Amino acid sequence: MARVLRILTQLMGWACIAIGLFHVALGNAAIPGAGSAGTTIDSWGRFMGSSFAGYGLAWLWAARQRPIPARAVRWLAGVFLLGGVGRLLSLAVHGWPQSFQIALAVIELGLPPVFFWLADADERAHPPGDKATDGWARAA
Repeated sequence: MARVLRILTQLMGWACIAIGLFHVALGNAAIPGAGSAGTTIDSWGRFMGSSFAGYGLAWLWAARQRPIPARAVRWLAGVFLLGGVGRLLSLAVHGWPQSFQIALAVIELGLPPVFFWLADADERAHPPGDKATDGWARAA
């Protein structure tokens, strides 16, 4: 399970960085249906893209720790879940968005429970004082 956590944590980090940079580079064009939203939304979207790339860096930081800190995974997964809850609020207030946004909401609501479940897998596999963990820490 520790290996699955490490792989998912790294994938999450790289995916968030790629998505964030995509939004920084393309602005409104990166959001289905937002092409004519105007300069204010473009500016906001590019700013949020840089924030999302930074969020991805936090996932990569966690993935590089030996062991991966469960507390960090839970916090990062909680932030992701909050994004999914935000999409649900938008759905309740404004109705159904474009279909790609629905797919994103499913991921944002479905993936955090997996991370919550796996969060302490690496800490359990490599408890404090474990020589394998100490060696990784020196090598990193």
